[in-house]
Order: sequence, then structure tokens, then C-alpha cells
Amino acid sequence: MQQSNAYIITFSVILTVVLGLLLSGTSQVLAPIQKKAVELDTKKQILGAVLDASQLRNMKADEILAYYDNRISSKVVDIEGNLLEKDSDGNPIIAENVNVAKNYKMAPEKRQYPIFVFHKEGNPDAVEAYIVQVYGAGLWDEIWGFLALDTDLNTIAGVTFGHKGETPGLGARITEGAVQNRFQGKQIFDDSGNFQSVAMQKGEGKDYSSELHKVDGLSGATITANGVNAMLNNYLRFYKAYFDKLKASKSSEVVALN
Repeated sequence: MQQSNAYIITFSVILTVVLGLLLSGTSQVLAPIQKKAVELDTKKQILGAVLDASQLRNMKADEILAYYDNRISSKVVDIEGNLLEKDSDGNPIIAENVNVAKNYKMAPEKRQYPIFVFHKEGNPDAVEAYIVQVYGAGLWDEIWGFLALDTDLNTIAGVTFGHKGETPGLGARITEGAVQNRFQGKQIFDDSGNFQSVAMQKGEGKDYSSELHKVDGLSGATITANGVNAMLNNYLRFYKAYFDKLKASKSSEVVALN
């Protein structure tokens, strides 16, 4: 039987309202779960710069979060190395909540730069490494990472990289431990203290163990490797002012102790 236009319109409105309520309810129920998953993933990536991958794999979610809270403190600085505590609305600025993708679209001087400090176990006043966040573009889409520096603020203790759409078996290999381990022990400043960064070389299979600023490349994924190089070179230099201030404060402490 053919229905009237009024019936069809009423039925459509009711169906739309019901589906909208269902979607809204589902979103509200899932939101905390999704937020928790994002938090866990972010903290795993940060810890991945200082911990062995196998160690993280053997830890449960609550163990990872507890380990993070016990060993990591965080802050946010600007390009001048000044601490940022509150935004323009007076809300606290939290390093773990900084949207690096959104920041990347801003001019460098307007960005927020997260710093994650890895403390010695049982001694929150002692530092083992400083972890900074980096972001850039690969072959197909965004790439990002966390890079840990030893207390000399020069030697790389470890890195962890992520990507949104690099080619499996090629550019996507930047997430593999064997590739990331190549960065360990490299340095981001030259002997004169000038920023030099670290660069993956074209091709793969060469020995760069004696080269402090060169890393073996990715065969068949030169564009992704170049993206990693640009990401490190562009982003790490924006932390230099903070590193300089930290080095100066350490020198002052040494002088005071003597």
C-alpha cells in the first residue's frame, strides 16, 4: 500500500533521531576507551625511545602506564627554550596532550615543543635521558617519532618512529627495531657545538659505525628516508635553545659545587 508523504516524512524523522541518539550514546561510551588507548599508545612510543621493544612487549597496559608515571616527567617549551605552563585561556599545557600535527601547521615560533625526561629508577632527581618529539612528511603521509638524548644532550640514546601510510616492506620499515637501532650512539652536534643532525644515506648495507652523523639508509625507500632526515633536521633544531639553557644551568651547578 502506498504511504502518504506525511507518513514517510514522519518515519524518516523518527529514524534519524533514533539513529542519532544511538550514535551519540555509542560515541559517549567509547570516548573514554578511545582516549585511554591513545594515551597508552603515546606513552608506549615515548618509552620506546629508551626501552628495548621486547621489554615493552612483555608489559601489560597498566604496567606500562605505571612505569611511565614512575620514570617520566614532562614539560613544554617554546622555540626560545622558555617553559610554557598555561595557554592563552589559562589552562595548563600538558606535554602528552600537545597535538604535534596541529603544531606542525604553525610557524615554528608559535609551536609548542614537548620535553619528556626519563629519570633513574628510584631517584626522580637523577636524569638518564631527555626525549623530544619530532614530526614530518614521508612518501605518502605524515611520519613522526620520539628521539632520546643522553645527558650530554648530544648523543642519541634511542628513537622510535611511526607513520600513517608508508609502503609495507619499504618505507614502513622505519618502525622496525633493526632500523631504529641504527641511530643509537649518533650525535646531533659537531665537535664545535654546531647543530648537524643525523641523516640516513642513500642505499643500504654500508657500514657507518665510525660516522657520527650518518645512518645506513633504506633500500627502495629513499623518499621515506629523506623524509626522516628532513624531520630530524627541521624539528631537532627547534629544541636547541632549550638544550643550550639546560647545558648552561648544568654548568652553573658544577661551578657552584666547586
